[in-house]
Amino acid sequence: MTTSTTSPLTLDLGVGGMTCASCVSRVEKALKKVPGVQDATVNLATESARVVYAPSAQMDAQIRRAVRNAGYEPVSPEEAMPEDLSPWAGFAPVAIGLLLSLPLVVPMIGDLLGKHWMLPAWQQFLLATPVQFILGARFYKAGWHALKALTGNMDLLVAIGTSAGWGLSMWLWLSAEPDTMPHLYFEASAVVVTLVLLGKWLEARAKRQTTAAIRALHALRPEVAHVLQGSGEEADLPVAEVLLGDRLVVRPGERIPMDGLLQEGQTQVDESMLTGEPLPVTKQPGDKLTGGSINGDGRVVLQVSAVGSESVLAHIIRLVEDAQAAKAPIQRLVDQVSAVFVPVVLAIGLLTLLGWLWAGAGMETALIHAVAVLVIACPCALGLATPAAIMAGTGVAAKNGILIKDAQALELAHKVDTVAFDKTGTLTVGRPRLVAFVVSPDADEVEQLAVAASLQSGSEHPLARAVVAAAQERGMTVAQPDGLRAVPGRGSEGEVGVRSYLIGSLRWMDELGVNLGALAPQAQRLQGEGATLALLVERTTDGLSPRALMAFADEPKAGAKEALAALRARGIRIVMISGDNQGAALAMGARLGLGADEVMAEVLPGDKAAKVAALKAGGHTVVMVGDGVNDAPALAAADVGMAMGTGTDVAMHAAGITLMRGDVALVAGALDISHRTVMKIRQNLFWAFAYNVAGIPLAALGFLSPVVAGAAMALSSVSVISNALLLKRWRLRRD
Repeated sequence: MTTSTTSPLTLDLGVGGMTCASCVSRVEKALKKVPGVQDATVNLATESARVVYAPSAQMDAQIRRAVRNAGYEPVSPEEAMPEDLSPWAGFAPVAIGLLLSLPLVVPMIGDLLGKHWMLPAWQQFLLATPVQFILGARFYKAGWHALKALTGNMDLLVAIGTSAGWGLSMWLWLSAEPDTMPHLYFEASAVVVTLVLLGKWLEARAKRQTTAAIRALHALRPEVAHVLQGSGEEADLPVAEVLLGDRLVVRPGERIPMDGLLQEGQTQVDESMLTGEPLPVTKQPGDKLTGGSINGDGRVVLQVSAVGSESVLAHIIRLVEDAQAAKAPIQRLVDQVSAVFVPVVLAIGLLTLLGWLWAGAGMETALIHAVAVLVIACPCALGLATPAAIMAGTGVAAKNGILIKDAQALELAHKVDTVAFDKTGTLTVGRPRLVAFVVSPDADEVEQLAVAASLQSGSEHPLARAVVAAAQERGMTVAQPDGLRAVPGRGSEGEVGVRSYLIGSLRWMDELGVNLGALAPQAQRLQGEGATLALLVERTTDGLSPRALMAFADEPKAGAKEALAALRARGIRIVMISGDNQGAALAMGARLGLGADEVMAEVLPGDKAAKVAALKAGGHTVVMVGDGVNDAPALAAADVGMAMGTGTDVAMHAAGITLMRGDVALVAGALDISHRTVMKIRQNLFWAFAYNVAGIPLAALGFLSPVVAGAAMALSSVSVISNALLLKRWRLRRD
């Protein structure tokens, strides 16, 4: 299929048969050789590849063919996703290997106790050979593909090492004098194969845990939706067949199948899958509903507003998949090492063999030590160190409402020393509230607030809604005015009871010649604090008389001040960037606990990115936190952009991290999980490198037998994944 677009396309592909970091390197090289492929990233932990390529006919097939020619199996992403299987799934080959190897190991233990339980050579042969060539067939197959490609991998090391042990045993048995019992190494080859299979099974089991976040998100999608037809009857249809604009019925306790707008009914919705917030959210007609969230105790009807890949849940899944498929910059070091690792190990194994022969140890001893080198040098742990930690870290972050879009943002976030916040909608609620209601000396406050709310009851203006909300908070009944007339850009006028009133901006009142009188000092003070003012006046026989002065201001978000203090306690510098005038910005900064040197005021939307660039130029690693379209350039300019999920899609696309609630505490949480994930990556890489650096010389010098080497190799991979899985215990702290 051809296409006219010139934008690069992305293909996610499962890759079966990879066993170590060398496999990753080989698949990446094979993919990058395909004409038209611009980039290829392979992840050992997810056994998947992400390929970016220029649109071209049959490119999908060419990419799959390249994977197959490299010796691996291309599979669809759905098949590659580990299923939520039984904990013992795939254990049968390991169990068979253990049963066949046990009779070979028991006589060795007996020797230590002074017992001679050694089996005849032919029985050892019958027990070890099925393990070597049937259960171990996977190593020969993958090793042969590696040899054909003139590269090496873990399977080649295991195949050569265990074959050498099995072959040496055969030679010693067949060349022995009649009626003598030579020391054979069938148990070594069989046990090593079994231990490697056990290690791979434990890895696969652990990998299923690291991908649990993705599987949990996929499980949130209901399979069936109740579609309301024109006749008013309900029809159950697969979710894949639901169309934009369809009306769906959601019964109490059911998952909401698609994104939509609530049309009928009211309910409370559990959105914890989206925001991490456990408290249910009240929904009224006109509110947005998110597919995958759980309906409360009300039957509701919604109109579908997004389907398929456009839904919020699909977007979240895509973000988590992107992060888990990506490579952290630190992984480049591992890739460079793994590219030369296996050839170097083969050379060390050969040198070990020749060295022991030169020292006069004999072929038997020399070959056993060389086998130990090949077995212990498997680079599995190196290949799993980084992706396992990234998958565990991004998975637990997603459960807490923090979506990390790429591994680079994850790795950079732990270095952050400066966090710049947009003000409106990020640190503040983003909706004006009535913060002061000052009445003239001869007026009653309750009466005048009721009048103001009545005049504003029919308006959708944010300031009008703030007045009505203030009256409702005080338990007032808002009456409908008579003869209400809106004056565009200025305010409105109408009658409440038998009296005539005007309500509007100070500029309009000034145009009408209204004298503020006793309210003037209060107006001056409130303006100095950055508040937006409006005036309620009554039309009397003496003219227009001021009755009440209203001051409106945004409010800090609940917990924002404490969240900023927690960041400051971590040694992080905080900056608030606002387009407000100096007085208003400083007043809000003071309410948030910020000093004058931490507030940047009167910054035009287009200049926010320049402010962030200036902070970076000062040698700082900067996070920008915002929510609006005008924040997108600044989010992109920062080292790490964090977008509030309550904001615009543009902001979320420009950011590396999305905070699914408008909770400022999530900023510190994102930095903390980033720091912990990078620490796990470094710990894993240290132990993986240290294991090989220490293990290979010990094996070469004869201090490790092949059996011990096999056990240590399996343990290293399992320990790396287990260390990464400790991240799943992370919880968002609220200091």
